[in-house]
Amino acid sequence: MAVARLALDPRRTVGPVNRRLFGSFVEHLGRAVTNGIYEPSHPSANEQGFRKDVIDLVAELGVSVIRYPGGNFVSGYKWEDGVGQVAERPRRLDLAWHSIETNEVGLHEFAGWVESVDSELMLAVNLGTRGIDAALSLVEYCNLRGGTALADERARNGRVDSFGIRMWCLGNEMDGPWQIGHQSADDYGKLASRTARAMRAFDPSLELVVCGSSNAQMPTFGEWERAVLSHTYDDVDYISCTPTTRSRTATWAVSWHRRLTWISSSSQ
Repeated sequence: MAVARLALDPRRTVGPVNRRLFGSFVEHLGRAVTNGIYEPSHPSANEQGFRKDVIDLVAELGVSVIRYPGGNFVSGYKWEDGVGQVAERPRRLDLAWHSIETNEVGLHEFAGWVESVDSELMLAVNLGTRGIDAALSLVEYCNLRGGTALADERARNGRVDSFGIRMWCLGNEMDGPWQIGHQSADDYGKLASRTARAMRAFDPSLELVVCGSSNAQMPTFGEWERAVLSHTYDDVDYISCTPTTRSRTATWAVSWHRRLTWISSSSQ
């Protein structure tokens, strides 16, 4: 039998490890948000309804950045539904997961939760059912100090200071036919490029992420990245990967949603 040996030498440093490699995401899916991180009736819930035991565990993990609001969920999401008085927020049909979204947890609540676990918020914009206009409105609402209707609305909703969100994802898994608003690589690349340029008009220093392939089993794997980057290479900073691995003998797959594992960066 062959024997494999692994030698570790701490003196042989290849390079620094980027803290963003230890990022994650939270999506409005199943119990991830409602009755997961947010459960007002739970004995450990804080005044905002978030479970303190979960906060402590996530903080212990040291997650560096957390992507929100998903996932497939974002491709049908109206961010405006998740701001303002909770009691007045609309209940919506979520077509991604065939459920009802109450919008009890939205931008302000989740941003507060991210701060409580000592992480960085990363927002995804809806490029499935929406586009440039909604993305620009969200950036303005989040990051403009004041003086406009959207910035002033944020202040009235309890956040006088801007959220100061630096990193933004341009959609989610747009190569997948399961995705609401699924597009070809060329169509998505063109939309992502226009959206990126519009967002950079608001703030050139934003860090923008374009969608890579959902997994290596996609028929467009590799070609998708080439086509998307042919449209967006000069407009974005990163391309996201969602690799999936499968054991040869197991009947299940583990999906690594490490959106911050980059395979290309126009800044390098």
